[in-house]
Amino acid sequence: MDSTELRALQKPLKDSYREDPAKALVPAKAVAVLDGQSIGVSVDGFAGTTRAGLHPAAGGDGTEACSADMLCEAVAACAGVTLRSVATAMGVELRNASVTAEAHWDARGTLGVSREVPVGITDVTITFDFTSDADEATEQKMITLAERYCVIAQTLQTPPKVTVQRA
Repeated sequence: MDSTELRALQKPLKDSYREDPAKALVPAKAVAVLDGQSIGVSVDGFAGTTRAGLHPAAGGDGTEACSADMLCEAVAACAGVTLRSVATAMGVELRNASVTAEAHWDARGTLGVSREVPVGITDVTITFDFTSDADEATEQKMITLAERYCVIAQTLQTPPKVTVQRA
């Protein structure tokens, strides 16, 4: 896909959202099903079902996906798609491109070992690795725009209100 095709694909969407902003509100949903007596859960997604469970640092055996890793996967995927979209819109061809998302969390928090230790991821680093024929300023602009328009990265930078409830 080139920049003309991308713009043509997105123009009717942008026009529609400008005319009726409510059309731009997109729901997202995932359901984790607790099955049997296992600690793990099943989460259906676009690529099939993922079995998620405890990380080995929290007592798991490493055979099931860790939710922190799944979050990193979402960050890397979103940042990668966004970088590709930005590069396409700017007419820059990327070569040998990858995006790595790394995060850290302290198992003492989730295991209740220390109340002073936060529960959850404390930092995320997104690394863009690619080559192109663009100059350094253009490549930096692509990274800046990819960060700005990456839904998952922006969600982590400005966390949404989280509501916890029982059905």
